Amino acid sequence: MVTIGCFDQPTGYAVNRPRGADSWLFTWTTGGCGRLVQGAVPVEAAAGDLVVLGPGMPHRYAVGPAARHWAFWWVHCQARASWSTWLRPYARGDRAYAVTPVSGIGGRIDEAFHRMLADARWTGHGAPRPDTGPTTGQVAVAHGTAARELALCSLEEIVLLATATAGARADRRESGIDPRVRQAQELMDADPGAPHTVQSLAAEVALSPSRFAHLFTQHVGQSPMRALQQARLRHAARLLEATELPAERVAALSGFTSPFHFSRAFRQRYGSPPGAYRSGVRQRASGERR
Repeated sequence: MVTIGCFDQPTGYAVNRPRGADSWLFTWTTGGCGRLVQGAVPVEAAAGDLVVLGPGMPHRYAVGPAARHWAFWWVHCQARASWSTWLRPYARGDRAYAVTPVSGIGGRIDEAFHRMLADARWTGHGAPRPDTGPTTGQVAVAHGTAARELALCSLEEIVLLATATAGARADRRESGIDPRVRQAQELMDADPGAPHTVQSLAAEVALSPSRFAHLFTQHVGQSPMRALQQARLRHAARLLEATELPAERVAALSGFTSPFHFSRAFRQRYGSPPGAYRSGVRQRASGERR
């Protein structure tokens, strides 16, 4: 069973389960502050925090001591096995997990919760339609198999988005590379075929083009445009390995406007032109299967 609700509770609201629960509890705070205690582990939940409590541990939660209210989505369900890997870096002990800070994707996560509420109520007739109006105070229980699986898919999206976003920020802090430079690198890697320029990348990270170019070169050891070309060549190599697209199409999808320039740059990077590279990959794969 999957149960989902959206509450906005005033000071004095509290829940105490001395024996814990037989399901997982997921909470996403949208306003105010909550305080959750799982076993001996306390967690403060502010707006944008995903807090997860595993089953089988005594827990209690309430509006934060200094807060006037606590607005939050909550879900009781059995977690999918794959989620434990995503949540593990955010373990606080006693099967409590606090995924924070999560910022920049709150709108997408809120949409997923609205969709989850609609999916939990789905009867199998027509398409589930998320309610765009106020959801505070609403509770839904997914009884049907399809409704449960759809609801869990939305929750899986929420857990993945939250853990990946918070994890990426932690990685940037620990790498020693300026977070703005890492963000620019991630933009290149995520969509190397886009028409990136020094000016557009600098604008994305709120730096002047000259400052961005200097900072990037200082931290990475090569210019932004050189790094972009390397990202495009890596993308092209993946497309050659995994698809049957012609080399001209691979070049265009990887951000190269000239097939001739693409072929020359690819040969310099990988030691053979695109067609020969693809043939070599296929031959090696065929040999390994034998």
